Amino acid sequence: MTELQETPTVLIGESWGDYGLVDSGHGRKLERYGPYRFIRPEPQAMWSPRLGDWDAHAEFVPGSDEDGGGRWHFNQPVPQEGWPLKWDDVRFTAQCTPFRHLGFFPDMAPVWSWMRSMVADEPDASTMNLFGYTGVGSLALSQCGPVTHVDASKKSVAQARENAALAGMEDRPIRWLIDDAMKFAAREVRRGNRYDGIILDPPKFGRGPNGERWQLETGLPELVGDCRKLLDGESRFLFLTVYAVRMSSLALGGLLQELFAELPGRIEHGELAVREEGQGGRMLPTAIFARWSNPAA
Repeated sequence: MTELQETPTVLIGESWGDYGLVDSGHGRKLERYGPYRFIRPEPQAMWSPRLGDWDAHAEFVPGSDEDGGGRWHFNQPVPQEGWPLKWDDVRFTAQCTPFRHLGFFPDMAPVWSWMRSMVADEPDASTMNLFGYTGVGSLALSQCGPVTHVDASKKSVAQARENAALAGMEDRPIRWLIDDAMKFAAREVRRGNRYDGIILDPPKFGRGPNGERWQLETGLPELVGDCRKLLDGESRFLFLTVYAVRMSSLALGGLLQELFAELPGRIEHGELAVREEGQGGRMLPTAIFARWSNPAA
């Protein structure tokens, strides 16, 4: 029987060669992405900045709509086509997007490492990345076996393929699929398929490639329910992250506790955070998560 760990866990992303959280405060954060520095909004940075001078190549200034809008203001030249970065053995392109982020989510670095560790001793582990975006997580998992990468955005999947080529991983066993996540998961259940691990990072709102409407609060239980049916007692993990919603990680943990009750293993929940560089660096929370793991499989 799966057990729920009631005490929340914090997964902390530390700086690495091509990324670092330089400073944060007053509702903003200063980050370095390779040779470039950027300022972005961060409502959870309610404290004061530690540094007096935030010299950045660009800043994203949000619009009046809390759910979107805004634009980049450039103080120094930044390559519009993007520039290469590296995490571990994975190379990918960073780029200023209209959605305020830079083509990947650096707070996911400890998640990529954790997923690899969960299937490291499983030969040809089969995993799935739903809402896979630009594919950094898929490339990380491809070290361990075949990966099914699913995203509704044709542009994102194209970028993921380009990242695979940049990393020299275009021959890895990855299926790049442009599809609606809910419909694809349901079809996989009907096909009787299974996976050793699943990661899903659903947005608050979204549209499938054929106009399918996605809303997190109403669609999540059904989607995670189908993901559960694609896992069994020999599977190793499911990792669920949620950004930008007014929801508790304990609620996500409770959903997994119900759906995974008949499987062995444990369920944890908590927050993702990134630690500032330098001595005494503060932890900046970024998302909530819940995960099921079965290390004894």
